[in-house]
Amino acid sequence: MANLVLATCQFPIQKQIEKNLSYIIRQLKQSKEQGAHLVHFSEACLSGYLGSEVKSAKEINWESNANALHKIMSLAKELGLWVVVGSNHQLSGKHKPHNSLYVINSQGKLINRYDKMFCCGANYNDADLLHYSPGRAFVTFRLRKMLCGLLICHDFRYPELFREYKKRGVQLMLVSFHNAGGKLKDYHNYNTWVSATLQSAAASNYFTISATNGTRKYAWPSFVSSAEGIIVDRAKPHRPAVLINHIDTTKKLYDASAAWRNRCIKGIYHSGKLIEDPRSQNRQNL
Repeated sequence: MANLVLATCQFPIQKQIEKNLSYIIRQLKQSKEQGAHLVHFSEACLSGYLGSEVKSAKEINWESNANALHKIMSLAKELGLWVVVGSNHQLSGKHKPHNSLYVINSQGKLINRYDKMFCCGANYNDADLLHYSPGRAFVTFRLRKMLCGLLICHDFRYPELFREYKKRGVQLMLVSFHNAGGKLKDYHNYNTWVSATLQSAAASNYFTISATNGTRKYAWPSFVSSAEGIIVDRAKPHRPAVLINHIDTTKKLYDASAAWRNRCIKGIYHSGKLIEDPRSQNRQNL
């Protein structure tokens, strides 16, 4: 059993790395003051999102991006905080960058990096694949005896990814988004779709989910769902915020699938014991 204090952060993501870094530093200090152990930031919040704030990878100053990450690592060590922060990750040659989450521990060391696996295709307005190379690895880390997993934005559309993390024993999912800049209709739709999908994933897998987003016009607000699939905290939209939540796996919550989930994961698609009865097997007669 494990427990930790989680900070779920949002702020207005901009093209200038220095401005984004300023918000990150401010919210790290605020998170520390409120007792956080782990601070979760949104997708591409340091570098800016390709195809949105940043039009092309050619506009990225990779040296400035790396310097900013080093400053975050140094501050994480100074404050004794674990940090998950979104940024573009440069690759070699002509390969397009990854859309990534960096995992920094409380000693200021980069211990892992998650790369977005399901980048949106060209039928989406943001067309991730025009700018990014997809990743290939599930990433977990353990903090205060709690196993945490990572996904980015469009990844949330694939329940198989959440189930794979459940099979690995994850108790807290950190899902970072940059779902902003649309129309009013998009805001209402995404506010419903994202909440419903993540609440369902939380309840069906019995783990907590932290969902971060930016704060641009029509961006849905960041929130935290309990393992019951209930939203326990939600930020006010379109303004900077730090949500502080105590995640405690010793707390007994309602888990409707507890008795049979592992059987289903193993491919046993029924509860109890099957019976042999011709009236059961004949499905064409009354």
